Amino acid sequence: MATPLLRVENLAKRYTRGLVRPEVTFSLEADFRVEGPGVIGVMGPNGSGKTTLFELITGGNTPTAGRVLVNGQDIHAVRYHERDRLAIHYHQSYQVRSFKRTRPAFMMEHASTPLPLVHLFDEPQFNTQDGYIGFMLDFFRRLRRESRLVFLCLHPNEPFHVDILRESCERFIFVHKGRLTHAGSFDELLGDERVRGYLGHLA
Repeated sequence: MATPLLRVENLAKRYTRGLVRPEVTFSLEADFRVEGPGVIGVMGPNGSGKTTLFELITGGNTPTAGRVLVNGQDIHAVRYHERDRLAIHYHQSYQVRSFKRTRPAFMMEHASTPLPLVHLFDEPQFNTQDGYIGFMLDFFRRLRRESRLVFLCLHPNEPFHVDILRESCERFIFVHKGRLTHAGSFDELLGDERVRGYLGHLA
């Protein structure tokens, strides 16, 4: 059986407050796999856990439980400066996110690939001028043709954002209160009343 390009395995991240009696203030849980290249749309309300999910997939955040395997390699066991050879997180204006170091690099593995296999775009700014949207859609398609996996996270507030998701993504993830709902099409995603409520008049 072929190794999945991405395996998010029993992943959990819990934030707590209080030392004597810790109280969980937020938790994220995810368990899914992506067999090969593609473009996946990600949506959800602010504070639902989208960026946390991306940080966990790229090794920029340490999970409370579970692991993330990129092409079979545990990204949290890879040397920090080499993790972006497996998965890379572009936050908003294409700023690459950094990560917290918790172990000496010499105790960790080398990345198994020279270039990132998973590209995560976290609410990129789509300029409506000068054909920029078309350029970015072509870029996502090129990454897919090059056997890469693309996650495109958008917070739709304009009709063209929905058009971008419909045109460029072949499956979807909706994140709500730290839980993930998966859909094989945008129309399937709209079958969830939480998604319709989130999109409002754009649904």
